[in-house]
Amino acid sequence: MTEPVRSGTHLVLIPSYNPGRAVIDTVRAARGQWNPVWVVVDGSTDGSDVWLQEMAGQDPGLTVVVLPINQGKGAAVLEGIRQARAQGFTHALTMDSDGQHPADRIPAFMAASQAEPGSMVLGKPVFGPEAPALRVNGRKVSNGWANLETLWAGIGDSLYGFRVYPIEPLMRVMQSQRFMRRFDFDPEAVVRLCWAGVKPVNLDAPVRYLSADEGGVSHFRYLRDNTLLTWMHTRLFLGFLLRLPVLLWRRLRG
Repeated sequence: MTEPVRSGTHLVLIPSYNPGRAVIDTVRAARGQWNPVWVVVDGSTDGSDVWLQEMAGQDPGLTVVVLPINQGKGAAVLEGIRQARAQGFTHALTMDSDGQHPADRIPAFMAASQAEPGSMVLGKPVFGPEAPALRVNGRKVSNGWANLETLWAGIGDSLYGFRVYPIEPLMRVMQSQRFMRRFDFDPEAVVRLCWAGVKPVNLDAPVRYLSADEGGVSHFRYLRDNTLLTWMHTRLFLGFLLRLPVLLWRRLRG
């Protein structure tokens, strides 16, 4: 069996909220590819914090951070990168805890980040036949807005959470305002990082939509989360208009 790649700069960071037993397979798959792996348990009430801490007790390559109450995906990522930076890490690959993201693509994404450490490496989802058409087509709207708001900087997909971030600019962006703490984290992060001059690099990555029988769990709520996305893109578009002269000047400089 091949040993997982070990790094002192790049870690896998998994924000997790009530994923059920699927998180165990997700963490095992990630640990099979990379060392270290961190999980931030975001106020879960399904017992997964206990299971994960038991795993970490037997695996020095796994770190578990437990937040006492649910704060949202972005808040969980922020806490994770804060602690990771304090330990000297410079980059974090984020992936979901429910088994949707391809752990076998971790080494390729990390290698792309190590080749271009100033960039963010974004997963471009490759959907299977089981993917809900409403979700696949609906994300095109958010992708269109994100590309407009960055003057077509090259964002392949604004919503897919399998990606590698440089920690320092992500922390600056998040600490500069109070948004990006919940479901709005993924699209707002790529837009604001583009504004900050962080180049996107896109790599294809499969995405699985698991059925309930397979342990699939979704916390997406169409009305609530689409309302949040609409408000987010309204804010970002206004921010884009204010930054348009700078973005145009940067584009003309090449």
